[in-house]
Amino acid sequence: MSAPLHPGEWLGMLGGGQLGRMAVHAAQSLGYRVMVLEPDAHSPAGAAADEHLQAPYDDADALTQLAARCAAISTEFENVPAQVLERLGADRPVAPAAPAVAVCQDRAAEKAHFAKAGVPCAPHALLQSAADCAAVDVGLLPGILKTARMGYDGKGQRRVKNAAELAAAFAELGGVPCVLEQMLPLAAELSVIVARGRDGQMVTLPVQRNWHVGGILATTAVPASGIAPELQAEALRRAQALAEAFAYVGVLCVEFFVLDDGRLLANEMAPRPHNSGHYSIDACSHSQFELQVRAMAGLPLPAPRLHSPCFMLNLLGDLWFDAAGQQREPDWAAVLQLSGAHLHLYGKAEPRRARKMGHLTIACATEAQAREQALAATRILGLPTEGLV
Repeated sequence: MSAPLHPGEWLGMLGGGQLGRMAVHAAQSLGYRVMVLEPDAHSPAGAAADEHLQAPYDDADALTQLAARCAAISTEFENVPAQVLERLGADRPVAPAAPAVAVCQDRAAEKAHFAKAGVPCAPHALLQSAADCAAVDVGLLPGILKTARMGYDGKGQRRVKNAAELAAAFAELGGVPCVLEQMLPLAAELSVIVARGRDGQMVTLPVQRNWHVGGILATTAVPASGIAPELQAEALRRAQALAEAFAYVGVLCVEFFVLDDGRLLANEMAPRPHNSGHYSIDACSHSQFELQVRAMAGLPLPAPRLHSPCFMLNLLGDLWFDAAGQQREPDWAAVLQLSGAHLHLYGKAEPRRARKMGHLTIACATEAQAREQALAATRILGLPTEGLV
């Protein structure tokens, strides 16, 4: 693709979740039309798209139709088969490209990419059999055992204290290839979102500080207060190095651990917009979703500017159930009375516990005001207060 795509042209999106939905909205605001390929008839992105192509991701006829209609194609989640992206990439620009997605689908390949780019990560070992578990370096214990593929939001992970627990956890996870990571004392968790264009231009969102509950993101704060400026700058440089080593095109999120001793280690990557960057819709001059669309379309990438300190609160399906387990609607009217409150619900018909149903961004003139209003939101909704107190 040598020239930027003109408004009115079609963009393709593999995947029908909330990330796709917000990317569709960003594309439409720039004048593009979007075709979503998604097997679910009632997906969030499919409902927002100009056209929903309902078919499996590897359906040959659907892929042919997508490539024929769309001038550029992306994916909203990393578990779309990399072979599908490779096939589409033979005919159309695909961002991110299949090789980068394939690396991010496999934790072992991801660790190797960290090493290639000179970005340190936690000590680890690849375990492919029970024999590997028995022979593991005991210095990696206690640790976290993670399936090499298809793990997210704390799924496919087990904490293990000793060799016996490691063997049991490996069997419980099905004996599939896993990565054992040494458990390290954490002071903070950060994430960086970098966007890279086809011409190599790169921009980043500000460093985001994150808090998780049960392995699922609960709160994101921007700016990342309490994190030294030099450490934030290092996180930005390392994220850019990882994108550059891929010759990546699109939005890439890199999660980092800050250890008690001040070291910065890469945790994992996501080849797409990320939950921790949702605040950018309301608190930045350009959102992560606009940057993804611009990278797809070959448009310039402006440096995003944070115009409002903010807290982003994840809204899980648990909020739709009272203490007795009866379903009810949260008090959105009370939430929307709060200063700086921006509510985003994803259009999912059925709330389920631990299911991401939306997010709430509180963006105010000062960090103190944003914190005060975010705490008020947690009281109204019964949300965890991680990162706020």
